[in-house]
Amino acid sequence: MCAEYATFGLAPATRAGGVRTDGGYQVHRDFVDFIVDGRPLLFQLSDLDAVSPLASDVPPAIFTAQVRSLLLESPAPLPGGRYVVYGCPECEDLACGAVTAVIRRDGEDFLWRDFAWQTGEHADLDLNAYHGIGPFRFRGAEYRAALTALLDGSAPDTRRRVLLIGSRVAVLAKLAAALRTIGVGADITHDVDAVPADELSRYDAVAFGPGVGERERAAVRRAFEDARVPVTCVDGLAPIVPLLVAQIEHALDRGPAERRRLTGLTADGGTADIDVTSACRVTLTAYRLDRLARPHTREIFDGVLEPGRHRVALGAKRMRGRSYLVARTSTTVLVTAVPH
Repeated sequence: MCAEYATFGLAPATRAGGVRTDGGYQVHRDFVDFIVDGRPLLFQLSDLDAVSPLASDVPPAIFTAQVRSLLLESPAPLPGGRYVVYGCPECEDLACGAVTAVIRRDGEDFLWRDFAWQTGEHADLDLNAYHGIGPFRFRGAEYRAALTALLDGSAPDTRRRVLLIGSRVAVLAKLAAALRTIGVGADITHDVDAVPADELSRYDAVAFGPGVGERERAAVRRAFEDARVPVTCVDGLAPIVPLLVAQIEHALDRGPAERRRLTGLTADGGTADIDVTSACRVTLTAYRLDRLARPHTREIFDGVLEPGRHRVALGAKRMRGRSYLVARTSTTVLVTAVPH
């Protein structure tokens, strides 16, 4: 039995959406992650693409039921006192796989133990246990305070919405459609003159197309400042929809650096340096425009990296023209231009 106490907390987290190289979509999901001893519990699962049951886009009744379940105010949903800790970000089907754990009380304390990967009604601890995770003992008062805060409205609103401004209507329409497909709200406008402040407050980011002049950009920033609405501005690098989606996902990530898996991405003509804070699966994708402004996409790297800085060869001969890199984990996206 776990003798020492672990701290328990909650923090907003994101499963970053995106456009895959095969044309498919990865849905953007905002959720509340479990913070154990100051670190996201998800970070102990190196290559897992998953979200907690406390997702912001589920109906309020379901969200409340999930919170009360973790407070043990209702029977365990799975045999053996097991609860889903992380599940599939695309659906709620246990067959896709989920991380489950036994949650129970011990006096005033709450215990999380016997973590396992589960795809059916029963967990096989011999084959699928996470032996390196837990058990965790949480003080009851701290545990209950964190979870009940989600029920009294004090938890942060994690919904995301983006305002798109540019002259290339076809590109903006495709970008808006892609963002909406992955679960990020998007609206298109030419300027923000006469837009009421309460409407400006709906947006977390503003994305400018390359054709928007500096005077227009300054006017937009000033409108948000006058409305006292903090907003992140994104300067679109190139009319490549997957690249622009990645830029916007990067801008929407407001989490502190210590809760990000990727903290750095730099490149020169031949190599890229990637900074990783915890073991995780990383993909590195290159985008470029040729002399006829046609987009090209190439997968550079896909694998699990350990904490630290990693250098990846790009193949300089294949990074001609205007080139850009997108590094991605399940929760973090970074974008950089590749200098000539």
